Amino acid sequence: MNEYRTVDAKRPWSALIAYSRAVRRGAVIEVGGTSATSREGEVLFPNDAYAQTKYVLDVMMSAIQELGGSAHDVVRTRAFLTNVDDWQGVGRAHGEMFALIKPASTFVEVSRLLLPGLVVELEATAICLDSER
Repeated sequence: MNEYRTVDAKRPWSALIAYSRAVRRGAVIEVGGTSATSREGEVLFPNDAYAQTKYVLDVMMSAIQELGGSAHDVVRTRAFLTNVDDWQGVGRAHGEMFALIKPASTFVEVSRLLLPGLVVELEATAICLDSER
């Protein structure tokens, strides 16, 4: 299967920017930058790196599952933090999700994210080798 499948981001700006939450081509799933925002575009858990990361990981896993993958298929994550000192909260949430999987991961400090109150944005890559569901 080499068909191109997507998961809609369902955020106010997704149509304007023309992006998907996640895309699957063959065995590869790419999850684009995901932040802790509601479907209405409101920031959730302002300035709380741990809570935002937990929420984002749930959104990302839902998208991966919708495309036929699972957390066990995740091979890489990337975290963009507005303050690298928040790495422990982000890392704790990441560790709770991926303790047994241990994907390759990158944590990078950025000057800011899309909305005030957002302190972390994550991306992920999953490779589904068991089947191309």
